[in-house]
Amino acid sequence: MADGERGTEPGLINRRPVHSGRIVDLGVDTVRFPDGSTGEMEMIRHSGASAVLPVLSDPGGPDPQIVLVRQYRYASGGYLYEVPAGRPDRPGEPWEECARRELREETGLEAGTLRPLTSIWTTPGFTDERIHLFLATDLTAGETEYDADEFMETIKLPMSEALRMVRDGEITDAKTICTLLYAAGFVFGH
Repeated sequence: MADGERGTEPGLINRRPVHSGRIVDLGVDTVRFPDGSTGEMEMIRHSGASAVLPVLSDPGGPDPQIVLVRQYRYASGGYLYEVPAGRPDRPGEPWEECARRELREETGLEAGTLRPLTSIWTTPGFTDERIHLFLATDLTAGETEYDADEFMETIKLPMSEALRMVRDGEITDAKTICTLLYAAGFVFGH
């Protein structure tokens, strides 16, 4: 068969489920690679998530005030500084709705304006997880609604301090680093 004919394009040939959980599904996929060869790939299927950077002051100002959460993460062995984030509550929940809900639940803040930034693949070597990044402004205070397995506190700080924390290895969460650097490079001061 010539390149481009049905059955020779890269992609899934067969999926063998291994585990179906509350957050992820693990399977072994038989796939066709771009050169036509086949192989097995362990794949984690994930619903995806939204993440949002709350900005308390004027984003066009010299050093905008932002909010992060300091959250206990078992997988990291301790606390991480993060932007508020989470998975959809239901299949098909719009990413903006998910971002607004997570912002409210984790910080008690309601966004008057929610601006989409970009989307990122977290670790495409073994998962299809994609996180949709947002910037929240025109914030009003409300009440937090933590999930039973969420242990966190909100931290207010200037953007310059958050960037210093990225540089110095104090902020190590990938979605947070991406969100902060995107906002610093393409939103603030532009």
